[in-house]
Amino acid sequence: MRFDIITIFPHMFDSYLNESMIKRAREKKLIGIRVHDLRNHAQDKHNKVDDRPYGGGPGMVLKVEPLARAITAVPKKKKHMILLCSAAGRQFDASSAAAWAKKYDQIIIIAGRYEGVDDRIKKIFKMQEVSIGPYVLTGGELPAMVMIDAVVRHIAGFLGKEESLEENRFGVGTPSFTRPDMFEWKKKKYHVPKELLSGDHKKIMEWRMRAFHGKDTAE
Repeated sequence: MRFDIITIFPHMFDSYLNESMIKRAREKKLIGIRVHDLRNHAQDKHNKVDDRPYGGGPGMVLKVEPLARAITAVPKKKKHMILLCSAAGRQFDASSAAAWAKKYDQIIIIAGRYEGVDDRIKKIFKMQEVSIGPYVLTGGELPAMVMIDAVVRHIAGFLGKEESLEENRFGVGTPSFTRPDMFEWKKKKYHVPKELLSGDHKKIMEWRMRAFHGKDTAE
């Protein structure tokens, strides 16, 4: 799968996309990620990509012309989608991530900024407005990273084993423990549940199921 990100702050992505599992997936050619500087598609000497909104009001709005040129310039695969990061968009969730990983070969993400984008861009290009939560951020760069991270986990080979997905085990939030089996802190002892130390796969499975439903905790 390929991701193309259109932003006015391309260097915000440098560290995140070049570390850890996403870096390894890029090296293995499981995913491709390209970051496009919107300012490269401005046509005035100041590389201006925003302007004051018609009708007045606070803030600035990303202009339609550079956005249209930037989206057009991105080479597109047949099965692609265009996303606009927007606080007014539909809530992004785990089911969206899994569905997109299966349905699309390419996701183009517009990292919105300021008071938003010139609304005409939504009519020129078919796109989905997406939000990562019920709050407002200063820009779409963080949401773009969040969505990429959530989607790539569903790409075959990214995690190594399909069962590595928390969603395919007992669900997100199931308690986990590792060595030592007893940890003492401020004169209080904290033990790993005895079922997990038993070696009995049935007991371990039953404990994890109870823990997932909030019916069991560590001793």
